[in-house]
Amino acid sequence: MTIRTAFLAATAALSLSAAGAVAQDTPIGSKWWPSAHGADDQAGSSNYVTPDKVTGAAALIKEGKAIKLGRDYEPAMPLFGSRVFALRIPGSPTGGTFGDNKVIWNDEFLATEIGQVGTQFDGLGHIGVRVSGEDDGSGIRYYNGVTGTEIAGSYGLKKLGVEHVKPFFTTAHLINMEAVNGGPMELGQEISVADIEAALAKDGKSGADIKQGDVVLFHTGWGRHWIKDNDTFNSGEPGIGIEAAEWLAEKKIALVGADTWATEVVPNPDSKLAFPVHQILLVKNGIFNHENLATERLVEAGVHTFAYIYVPMPIVGATGSAGSPIAAW
Repeated sequence: MTIRTAFLAATAALSLSAAGAVAQDTPIGSKWWPSAHGADDQAGSSNYVTPDKVTGAAALIKEGKAIKLGRDYEPAMPLFGSRVFALRIPGSPTGGTFGDNKVIWNDEFLATEIGQVGTQFDGLGHIGVRVSGEDDGSGIRYYNGVTGTEIAGSYGLKKLGVEHVKPFFTTAHLINMEAVNGGPMELGQEISVADIEAALAKDGKSGADIKQGDVVLFHTGWGRHWIKDNDTFNSGEPGIGIEAAEWLAEKKIALVGADTWATEVVPNPDSKLAFPVHQILLVKNGIFNHENLATERLVEAGVHTFAYIYVPMPIVGATGSAGSPIAAW
């Protein structure tokens, strides 16, 4: 059974078991709304990036070095399910020639799930949970209790679009799981809280150093398969499980990310669950997820604490964003 088939089967099972559930008793626990950020909030954990977080992160930039953590976008990259990435240059050149100076130019046309391919930032409208069986969307809930009826729009999400996310300029921590594991992690290996603490200890830190509004990125070594072996890359992955996700959520971090396509362990150790970490982070806590990051660049640079800088593309109604975050130190 492929990961996609397993996901669809588990989702169907969850939908059936959720029939008749009420808002206070959902498939992922008790009612999680209204948000601590306010009943009308659509910015989630980006609210934690306060002026103090910005100045604190800026103070980490002492060597004047910066690297991009995003991978190149190209048709050869691994894509989940039936997603596509197709770029075309209309005409050659696209426009011109004009004026005595004979100006010409090139444009591009891009057809893709712009927020859900390559290095991708998951917005709050990307993941939800069906709490009851209505066909009109009222039985689906997202971050802050937003219903499927409220969010649905053929030409963009009516709520929780990525345009509501505030800029990220904050302290980030690399959790180098290769250093703890003795080498790259393998498919289905779960990262526990004890693993996180062990990785932090290798860098002279502890869980107490992860503060509200920080970013936590995981390096598993799974990125070694990127483009080189897309079938393996897409077949599953190592990552955090429910325990680690809840631990991070309690710390009220701003964002989590990894060198994998979901950040969480796939398949989940509980075969009845499909992407539960996404629901814990995005749906229940409004914590964003940045996937397919080139974390090996941080390992190569010997950096584990740095300033993370990223602004999602403000596409009104989008479920996520492309783009490359910057690590500076």
